[in-house]
Amino acid sequence: MDMLRLKKTIAISAIALMGATSLTSTAVHAEVTANAAATSNYLWRGQEQTGGDAAISGGIDYADESGFYVGTWASNASWADEMTYELDVYAGFGGDINDTFSYDVGYIYYAYPDAASEADADFSEIYGSISAEGFTFGAALLATSAADGDGTDFGDSLYLNADYSFAVGSNGTEVALHLGHYSGDFIGDDNIIDYGISVSKDGFTFGVSDTDMDESDVKVYVGYAVDFTL
Repeated sequence: MDMLRLKKTIAISAIALMGATSLTSTAVHAEVTANAAATSNYLWRGQEQTGGDAAISGGIDYADESGFYVGTWASNASWADEMTYELDVYAGFGGDINDTFSYDVGYIYYAYPDAASEADADFSEIYGSISAEGFTFGAALLATSAADGDGTDFGDSLYLNADYSFAVGSNGTEVALHLGHYSGDFIGDDNIIDYGISVSKDGFTFGVSDTDMDESDVKVYVGYAVDFTL
């Protein structure tokens, strides 16, 4: 987006729909980077986070040559009463297993500081993924939730994703395909499937996304993202 790399570098799933591809890649040297992005519609696992309105996001990441990384990311968000923004904090390890396979494991906390207290919006997940030759297979397990009741305890929801990206031609154009499945009742439905396709080039992305939820409409979005080394 990702949920997760894309969510941090291209507004994680909001723009390129690669969902839970890794949050970071192996760094040759320790470095601090920043990212900024804009999208016509902030989507997270196929669901709108800003009521269909545009979103502006940005983040800062530190990645060590050992594979350890830590970062934070923020975006406007409005899916609960009084909510105006989302602030995520995450940390993990990523790297190459061999010449073909790479991995990413970590923890992410989704915070909504100004949401109405009764919204109980904050939650966190433990995630992991394996990538090889354009394919990424990932999982994110509910770790904690500010809400009480059924479906809010550790392990009560699980998100699985399969993503595939490939280059088109030699001009830097990339196509990304995404399929995700959310199980558990943490977000109100026992099972949700989301899917989409996006085309990216030079930081610009055009994508289409949908879910199998009742009355769900196909969502078309455009976005732009840029990274900086600090």
